Amino acid sequence: MSTLTTEIAEALATKIRTRQAKCGIVGLGYVGLPLAVELGKVGFAVTGFDIATAKVEQLNAGTSYIQDVPGDDVAALVQSGQFRATTDFAQISEMDTINICVPTPLRKTKDPDMSFIVSACEEIAKYLKPGTLVILESTTYPGTTDELVKPMLERADLRVGHEIFLCFSPERVDPGNPHFQTKNIPKVVGGTTPECTELGMLLYAQALDKVVPVSATQVAEMVKLLENTFRMINIGLVNELAVMCGRMGIDVWEVIDAAATKPFGFMPFYPGPGLGGHCIPIDPFYLSWKSKQAGIEARFIELAGYVNGQMPHYAVEKVQNALNDQTKPLRGSHVHILGIAYKRDIDDMRESPALDVAHLLLDRGAKVTYSDPFVPMVQVDHHQLFSQDITTSCGEADCVVIITNHSDFPYASIVEKSRLIVDTRNALKGFRSSKIVRL
Repeated sequence: MSTLTTEIAEALATKIRTRQAKCGIVGLGYVGLPLAVELGKVGFAVTGFDIATAKVEQLNAGTSYIQDVPGDDVAALVQSGQFRATTDFAQISEMDTINICVPTPLRKTKDPDMSFIVSACEEIAKYLKPGTLVILESTTYPGTTDELVKPMLERADLRVGHEIFLCFSPERVDPGNPHFQTKNIPKVVGGTTPECTELGMLLYAQALDKVVPVSATQVAEMVKLLENTFRMINIGLVNELAVMCGRMGIDVWEVIDAAATKPFGFMPFYPGPGLGGHCIPIDPFYLSWKSKQAGIEARFIELAGYVNGQMPHYAVEKVQNALNDQTKPLRGSHVHILGIAYKRDIDDMRESPALDVAHLLLDRGAKVTYSDPFVPMVQVDHHQLFSQDITTSCGEADCVVIITNHSDFPYASIVEKSRLIVDTRNALKGFRSSKIVRL
């Protein structure tokens, strides 16, 4: 049943249903660009806004810099006029809908950095007109939409729920996932008012397979934090179990595989050298920070964060002990890292544990090289490293450490050529060799 009660809301709804609405996407990264492409594919005229001139030029030339967004899709939309990118935020005035998809990092003090959202809202507020729907997608703490964004956008003649409409819809992007991408991941949306929610749902329903409404922006904000806190805490639990099993001489991977045969009450999570990506290592601390404001200590989150934060140290300890068993010190030894991206088969290095492992190895005096088909160069401290030939480097290294288990690594050849391997991802499951040390 429609909750639209004003002429302004009905007019906007008609534009959206007929796909005559002009859609603006602020922030053209891993979240914004895929959304822009999906909206463009169903016929909306989409304008992408970004402060990075290089990104804008690439997109307008029909080139994609996001692995999950095919360049052919961008080129086709640019050629047809359905998509264009710009650094000119004055063009916000032409938009009927605006999705904010900017980064929300943590400061070193583990409190939220809202500067990108604030900057985006300042630009939007300059050019906002009646009949515009604004949706925040950037992951943040509960209350951000109503407490921060709404006051920045509202004026006496632009009241949320009357002349303009405001929602929060958490991004759920999983880079490199071949099965779930923007179009078929259910889209949660919560509005400041019921009319806001209905308009937000209507927009997403034009391009995405399923839309899930919730009762308020705070609920939608908390949904994303729950999802990633759930993963972070369970990964922290299994990482702690991996350390325990290692000390007891038990194969943690065999334990998890056996436990996963239970058809109810158990979901397998897997240990590793640390957490990576923009979401899981960061989002739960938004919830922790907000809970402290309410006088509540988020003990599970803080403990899981500590355990996960220690895993790069544990991986390096495994390397050091493995070398010691071969009467070699870590200092001066050549350690070759396999995989620098934060997860398999992508080029995303955000918060990658491989960077922490490389830093710790260099700090302890090791010579560090790496191979990653998706990451040709990386800066670690003051060292500029370039991806090396796998077969040659594995044969030359004193120890090979598998940090990211890319599917196209030649694992049989790696086992054959390497003198010593520390496998933090169980990539060598099925291989039996005294030269393999597992996490």
